[in-house]
Amino acid sequence: MYIEYITLGAVLLLSYIGHNMTVFYATAIVLGLKILGLTTALNALGSQGLNWGIIILTAAILVPIANGTITIQSMLDAFRTHAGIIAIVAGLLAAVAGGGGVELLQNSPDVIPALIIGTMAGVLLFHGVAVGPLIAGGLTYFILWILKAIH
Repeated sequence: MYIEYITLGAVLLLSYIGHNMTVFYATAIVLGLKILGLTTALNALGSQGLNWGIIILTAAILVPIANGTITIQSMLDAFRTHAGIIAIVAGLLAAVAGGGGVELLQNSPDVIPALIIGTMAGVLLFHGVAVGPLIAGGLTYFILWILKAIH
């Protein structure tokens, strides 16, 4: 019954010790909602939080266009260098993998605990960023798709 409090408390402590304030704040929000009994808010965060996060992330990425740091010319120049072309392909693959990751997370919730463990390990041990579950879901989707195609 109280195991979720203990688990969230452990994640909170480990993220603090590991100096990963992103995970610390996220865990504090979830734990706070749980402690306060705000089940509706917790459920809304669980069902819509990924969409909200993607919207905020996308908006943040578009800010350099809005403030003039990135122009149409600089976007066109991306096609003229090896690094630019690789980044375009990587962005395309990441978008496809992210879509597959979202689908995987929605349709196969049994992989979520493993993705959380891997993400937490990456954040705490290697100072990664907690976007891992979506990226890991996308990579898992691609690997499963390749394995299915092989068999």
